[in-house]
Amino acid sequence: MNLHQFKFVQEAVRRSLNLTETAKALHTSQPGVSKAIIELEDELGVEIFTRHGKRLKRITEPGAHVLKSIDIILREIQNLKRIGEQYANQDSGTLSIATTHTQARYVLPEPVAKLRQAYPLVNISLHQGSPSQVAQMLLNDTADIGIATESLSQFDDLMTLPCYEWHHALVMPSNHPLAALERIRLEDLVDHPIVTYHSAYTGRSRIDAAFANRALKPNVVLDAIDSDVIQTYVALGMGVGIVAEMAINKNTLSPELVSRPAGHLFGGNIARIAFKRGAYLRLYVLRLAELLSPNLSKDLILKAMAGAGDNYEL
Repeated sequence: MNLHQFKFVQEAVRRSLNLTETAKALHTSQPGVSKAIIELEDELGVEIFTRHGKRLKRITEPGAHVLKSIDIILREIQNLKRIGEQYANQDSGTLSIATTHTQARYVLPEPVAKLRQAYPLVNISLHQGSPSQVAQMLLNDTADIGIATESLSQFDDLMTLPCYEWHHALVMPSNHPLAALERIRLEDLVDHPIVTYHSAYTGRSRIDAAFANRALKPNVVLDAIDSDVIQTYVALGMGVGIVAEMAINKNTLSPELVSRPAGHLFGGNIARIAFKRGAYLRLYVLRLAELLSPNLSKDLILKAMAGAGDNYEL
């Protein structure tokens, strides 16, 4: 058996057992992939996949155990490469960060700038996507660290830690009727159109849950993934915006808009950092985590990665 066979099996699973897509991803031929998988099965004496003709249909029970071992082997090989890079180049390399737009725009700039001051030879590669895409980038080794509010804790192969708590805020034109209220209620909001985040982003699930718990139906007329976009449409009079509080400050809030706190309406949200379980974390990856939150430290992260303890909530 060899590493090429392991990679072919792993990629076939990632590509939903589509050998054509697997071959394209690995820059080889479909017959070559099929032959390598069959040779591995023959050597192991078990079928990893069931087949219908030449097509792979599903993973067998012994195949599931084989896949777990393959994942561990390939992950450790990647770790060996990272260890070599770490000790050959202590202060240089590329830090790949997967995160959402809100984190990239409003949370990461200062920590990343400080990291560059401490590690001037480290290049930063910033990948933006939905929370589920952030998780997949970690699982696929595209990123070293992931930062998001939703989804990350739902993946068993990711180790996540709470980073910080944040709340939502309301934005509206200064002459909007709600701007005159001392304390805005959910019942007040349902009387007006709402502009807020797409369902997969920036605490939208908490917004929906808050209305549902009061048997209220909000009139969401526009949703987006970008806080700046939400504010743009609010400024045009399309409705009341519900955005992350870190997106609201004197430099980012349009002059014709005002903001009001909304933590009492939707509760708190926990932004989390995530790493792939078993991954080797370079020193500057750990340092970025420390810069993101006073609750995080190198020792705590390494302890969690080693599987020590299971309660790291804020």
